[in-house]
Amino acid sequence: MDVPRWWPCTGLGGVGKSTLAARFAESGAEHFAPVWWITADSPAALDTGLADLAVALAPQTAELTLEQRVELAVRWLASHEGWLHVLDNLTGPTDAAGLLARVRTGTVVITSRQAGGWRGATVAVDVLPPVEAVELLTRIVGDQWPGADLTDASRLCEELGRLPLAIEQAGAYLAQARITPTAYLDLLRRYPARMFTATAEGGDAQRTAARVWHVTLDRLADTPLAGDLLRRLAWYAPDDIPRHLIAGDEPEPDVVHALGRLAAYSMITLTADTISVHRLVQAVTRTPDADDPHRQPDDITRACDTAASLLVRAVAGADPNLPADWPAFQSVLPHGQALDHTDRDTDDLGVLANELGRYVQDQGDATTAIALHTRAERGYGRLHGRDHLYTLTARNNLAYAYTAAGDLERAIRLYQATLADAERVLGPDHPKTVMIRTNLKRTINDRP
Repeated sequence: MDVPRWWPCTGLGGVGKSTLAARFAESGAEHFAPVWWITADSPAALDTGLADLAVALAPQTAELTLEQRVELAVRWLASHEGWLHVLDNLTGPTDAAGLLARVRTGTVVITSRQAGGWRGATVAVDVLPPVEAVELLTRIVGDQWPGADLTDASRLCEELGRLPLAIEQAGAYLAQARITPTAYLDLLRRYPARMFTATAEGGDAQRTAARVWHVTLDRLADTPLAGDLLRRLAWYAPDDIPRHLIAGDEPEPDVVHALGRLAAYSMITLTADTISVHRLVQAVTRTPDADDPHRQPDDITRACDTAASLLVRAVAGADPNLPADWPAFQSVLPHGQALDHTDRDTDDLGVLANELGRYVQDQGDATTAIALHTRAERGYGRLHGRDHLYTLTARNNLAYAYTAAGDLERAIRLYQATLADAERVLGPDHPKTVMIRTNLKRTINDRP
């Protein structure tokens, strides 16, 4: 009897596992007989597919019960060689364990979002390389719209995280609507909820990225913290998120378990120290949809606030002037900058932008410091008003950043306006007023 030949092909929903299996089946059509495909996304669907195989092999079995036909199909597979069986979108190893224990002939190709729990080697399917992603988009658009302007095709593919499903949908949409990648990116920025579910005429609305991942999260519903952590991770930079930045007040074993389940279903990638998330998973996860239980607006807002709070906690008490504290700022910086995705104004977001601005300015990056202090000043202004102490402090820090950038005239004008507000609101002798006045004098003296 042959050693079992079965090959799990795993990866994120929409990454192209089924396409890879289909191409393998097509290329091996001359070598396998029969080739049989089952959409095995539930035990019932697997049984139905096996029962249908029995009828295909022996039409007279159509009168038998489902259980009888399943048994006949399994017996046939176990007693014949040279066949190819594709189990597409299997939930996990246990759903096919009984079949694989009895069938040790032929070849079984399995596609599954669950990456762990398989015996032996698996084929992990990743996103497309940059060149192949653009080639796929170009081919799809070109088939329906020859000569289309594909400027920004590479940028669109990167925004879609080079996920084949998303690129295929975008390409079909571009060709149908006769719009450029640049225009599609603009629509994606302004109407993300619409675009993440948009398909061209005749497209499968159930095969959008948002719908595919909705199904995955349904399978994780018995671990609510998994959804909470994914929504939290959606606000960070996509790569190399330190594990210590994601855990709030939840018990550590619960966090470890929830992250492990997300990784098992290919929603995240784990190392011993870090977490990575596909950027399109993040974009969909942080886009509210009142009809999606996994993307309720209040849950997404709460996740954003929690992410900001955890990042503030990570640099609390750290001094950007002390080299010993620089690692704390370095680990937080890319994730603090990623919070540009939100239009919320909170004290935590203001504190985070201010502290990171001080750090990058001391590291010699005045441009980034200006952007961060601008975010803090505008956020505090909208949250507390122009005359609040936090807003005045942020405006002083912004002027200091302009000074570091060499834009002394702009710094002086900003100091002057801030000083006038501080004297009016705090009084001429308040320590903050004195500091602003000192900074203004120093900057004037430094002017050529």
